[in-house]
Amino acid sequence: MKTLLKVENLQTQFRLGKETVRAVNGVSFSIAEGEVLGLVGESGCGKTVTSLSIMRLIESPGEITGGKVIFHDADKHVDLLKLSDKDLENILGSRIAMIFQDPKTSLNPVLTIGFQIAETLRVHRRFSKKDAKEKAIELLKKVGIAGSRFNDYPHEFSGGMRQRVMIAIAIACEPKLLIADEPTTALDVTIQAQILNLILKFKKELGMSVIIITHDLGVIAQLADKVAVMYAGKIVEIAPVKDIFQRPQHPYTQALVASIPRL
Repeated sequence: MKTLLKVENLQTQFRLGKETVRAVNGVSFSIAEGEVLGLVGESGCGKTVTSLSIMRLIESPGEITGGKVIFHDADKHVDLLKLSDKDLENILGSRIAMIFQDPKTSLNPVLTIGFQIAETLRVHRRFSKKDAKEKAIELLKKVGIAGSRFNDYPHEFSGGMRQRVMIAIAIACEPKLLIADEPTTALDVTIQAQILNLILKFKKELGMSVIIITHDLGVIAQLADKVAVMYAGKIVEIAPVKDIFQRPQHPYTQALVASIPRL
């Protein structure tokens, strides 16, 4: 399989007064076309900061201090960390999309959900207002929301419905890579399963690669082909999902697997 994204020695730090915290400390991994990579580890280990660094969404006092993020797009290989802001904008949202942890804070509360989906299409695909609306309604239906809710606002939706809207926005431009950061946090088990099934459905339909970030090994077992285990800002083990559960090598991975409740 062809490599789609390669992260090499990624380093991100935060300056807190006189102290420097290395949240991501030399992370390296790759993901192939059509592959699902699970990035797992406990809260605070650097999973989310890794994903935000790939997207270059780190804000002060954070700073990406080293490494490469090579994205293979068609016949071009580009380092996302070296692109101009304008070139990066052309890739983010169009070729690489992200579903954030909390849809409540990711969606604009004063804009209708239909407008927010359509805006993605108008910015990245240059759709007319009419075409963008038609496509947005089609996307809403694909994620299981009635098209009649196009003019509703985020506060009128449940948490699971808001996450479906986020998925609709993320897949609007048919990206090559989807990064899902804890997409099922704070959702009940039934809704979690529906959201994960939606991500898998679009992964197959669009031939996307997916990086799914979670501390839930049950989610990883259901979705991932390959797993990267993260601890204290570093990746301590990468292996096929079967090996992680049956033959974990690193002591931290062994402890993670041992912590899964069993009947």
